[in-house]
Amino acid sequence: MLEKVDLNRKMGKKEYKEWMDDLQPKLSYLQRACKEQKIPVMIVFEGFGAAGKGTLINKIIEPLDPRGFSVYATAVETKEEKMHPFLWRFWTKIPSQGRIAIFDRSWYRRVLVDRFDGVTTKEQLDYAFGEICSFEKQLTDDGMVIIKLFADVSKKEQKKRFDKLLEDKKTAWRVTKDDLARNKHYEEYLAMNEEMLEKTDSEYAPWHILECTDREYAAAKMTEIVVSVLEQAIADKKREQEKTKAQEIKQEKDTLQEAGAASQKEQVLKSSVLAGVDLSKKMEKEEYKKELARLQARLSELHNELYKYRIPVVLAFEGWDAGGKGGAIKRLTQALDPRGYQVNPVAAPNDAEKTHHYLWRFWKQFPKDGHVAIFDRSWYGRVMVERIEGFCQEEEWKRAYHEMNEMEEQLAHHGTIVLKFWMHIDKDEQERRFKERMENPAKQWKITDEDWRNREKWDAYEKAVDEMLIRTSTTYAPWILVEADCKYYARIKVLRTVVEAIEKRLKEEKERK
Repeated sequence: MLEKVDLNRKMGKKEYKEWMDDLQPKLSYLQRACKEQKIPVMIVFEGFGAAGKGTLINKIIEPLDPRGFSVYATAVETKEEKMHPFLWRFWTKIPSQGRIAIFDRSWYRRVLVDRFDGVTTKEQLDYAFGEICSFEKQLTDDGMVIIKLFADVSKKEQKKRFDKLLEDKKTAWRVTKDDLARNKHYEEYLAMNEEMLEKTDSEYAPWHILECTDREYAAAKMTEIVVSVLEQAIADKKREQEKTKAQEIKQEKDTLQEAGAASQKEQVLKSSVLAGVDLSKKMEKEEYKKELARLQARLSELHNELYKYRIPVVLAFEGWDAGGKGGAIKRLTQALDPRGYQVNPVAAPNDAEKTHHYLWRFWKQFPKDGHVAIFDRSWYGRVMVERIEGFCQEEEWKRAYHEMNEMEEQLAHHGTIVLKFWMHIDKDEQERRFKERMENPAKQWKITDEDWRNREKWDAYEKAVDEMLIRTSTTYAPWILVEADCKYYARIKVLRTVVEAIEKRLKEEKERK
């Protein structure tokens, strides 16, 4: 890609002024239009050192309302960032709908600078490219506009600019030994950039090359690209809104009925998962007390080792209303140091969460190394309640299976233990527990009209759960079906599963060392 670029392109000052006088008011308008249309935008600057990325960023924000954008400079990972999966620091910075985020270097650092410096190993490289493409695809599928700009200069021009910066004490600090090393080995670093461009240039997030020998030409071309992409994004959004409106008028049918109508094939899937759970499994109270004490004592010991070896843990709990999620979580946390875990109750997204990708709020809550995050309900609401209640489009919940698998794979690749529990009870047991809660003043707060309404949709939810379990139970993030008609049995199974998973992981960690 880069070998075809003509780096001698230039623009006179008069022509440059004419271009910018036309483009900058358009860009100002487009920022307002994106806000009105709730379109989030990410502008990514990559390229060679001294190519003028800082100057270009200043030019792009010049006509923008500063209340509507944020600029992030991506340097070496901080200590906190290193204790999370690589993309965590970028997921936490994605803009809300209608805002613009500008990145001076980005998630590409891992396959460029870190690769050149030997921080990213050859074994990690292919996975890193996969993570990047997955990240961009998930965001753009959700409506994000990603504009990727690569600032290109020749080896000779780069050296000339470095020398000029080094001549002045006020600017010499901007040139590092690493910058000079990459210039000295320019051809090697160029090849890395070529590979990066080839592997990450996509229809949904293409690269745009900026010839930066002439600063005016580069700034004008950059502004024209951003204006063109945003104009297209706004036009696409308006067409999408018209299409959605037409579909809503056409599809005014009962989504619940549709979700609950199972074909013969779906019945086979159903019988292979939830219908096959043996809910007769029980445990007597005395045995429960004995096992509870033993497992909680062991979990307390293991929690200390998790911190010592810096192993993060993510536990997600899903299940029927009154299925025993709270009781199981309580027996886990009783054994944990409160400084080392966080329970995250998941309800309907708030206003801020609704303006982001649906996974954003979960990425923010993932634990740093050595800590435990427990989710009382989770990201799987996308393929259950949001699917059944029509809170998201069919294409959105259908692609969510793959998106959630990718997210969990990234957690596991970082070293996180990921376990997902489905607390399963039958319909009669749920009704018994509902009535018990209604009759007990201390538990009445646990039961709502919505719980009863959801119960009427049991068949639809059962179908959705079956599909979820089949499509998202993986070796790195398995679903554990918990027979929960007997609370004692369920709590012990959860505790035992967590203990055994941590023991297995610690054994592997110690053997490696």
